[in-house]
Amino acid sequence: MPDSVESNLIKVLNGLPLVGEEAEICDFSLEEQNEALESQGIQPNVDPHYKPIVGETVTYIVACVIFNQHNDVLMIQEAKESCAGKWYLPAGRMEKGETIVEACKREVLEETGLEIDCTTILMVESAGGVWLRFVLTGKVIGGTLKTPAQANRESLQAKWVSNLDELSLRASDIIELIEKARSYVHARKTRDPTWHLDQLPSLRAYAHLLLRLVIVIKKKATNRVHILLSERTSWHLPTCQINPGKSFHSTLRKFMVDLFGAEVPTHKPHGLLSIEHDARDGKDGVCLTLLVSFRAPLEEVPIIGKCVWHEVSKELGDKLLQRVVSRNATFQFHVVK
Repeated sequence: MPDSVESNLIKVLNGLPLVGEEAEICDFSLEEQNEALESQGIQPNVDPHYKPIVGETVTYIVACVIFNQHNDVLMIQEAKESCAGKWYLPAGRMEKGETIVEACKREVLEETGLEIDCTTILMVESAGGVWLRFVLTGKVIGGTLKTPAQANRESLQAKWVSNLDELSLRASDIIELIEKARSYVHARKTRDPTWHLDQLPSLRAYAHLLLRLVIVIKKKATNRVHILLSERTSWHLPTCQINPGKSFHSTLRKFMVDLFGAEVPTHKPHGLLSIEHDARDGKDGVCLTLLVSFRAPLEEVPIIGKCVWHEVSKELGDKLLQRVVSRNATFQFHVVK
């Protein structure tokens, strides 16, 4: 087994982009997903040649939760006709050729007048397979808070808010985001070891929407941690295309069945370990690496296809288990219904 397997896993845990061809190997393409449906007598309705194109076939949203020294949250008053006068977080659609961080900085500047540095991703939300919202936080480094006299089509004004109940919100979905950000800020101040550290999306271009899995299991006989590896042209972490016509849960379920069979034992998705994206060279894809664990021991989980269980080093195994047992050690991935 090549040393690159564990080095790639360490990169994922540290939020670094993977390099080399094995990073883009796909074990379960849309074409193969369609073939699996047809074998069950189901007519697929997804184009196997689908490619994400920002503004056309995929929608990426950024939202930013920023606090000041008084723990007030930065809010903007909407200018759009459909919700004019309502309040919301600085947020908006990513534009063609932008990175996630660039889009977040732009939206905050346009809507609040403030310049920020992004410090970490907080969570990713998904609706279907072609709508993703990346929620980040950061700190103000310049600019001037937008006043009503500076109202434009981006926003009417911005202000620091201590009590959301005083505002008429555009939607209540941001309450969870703000609460998550407050908890994160508190965890960082108190050096809570159960929370993830600051980590931004890493820069790597992908032509497709990909879901990469880090599947963790313990071997009963040795009590050592193993991860699942797949082989096509080289050993790599199992990866599939995200089905643009289905929910994220559906994509994950079908991929696990492809790896372990229809009677796949009970498993738990914990959250994201990394997000890779870079649209600056014209590729609008993204790769999300999800941590998954089995409660059953390795001896009770059969594998089908070209996969093997790989025993990781004791140190790396402990790091993986820490991510498994601490619910805030990964980035929350929320599927919006």
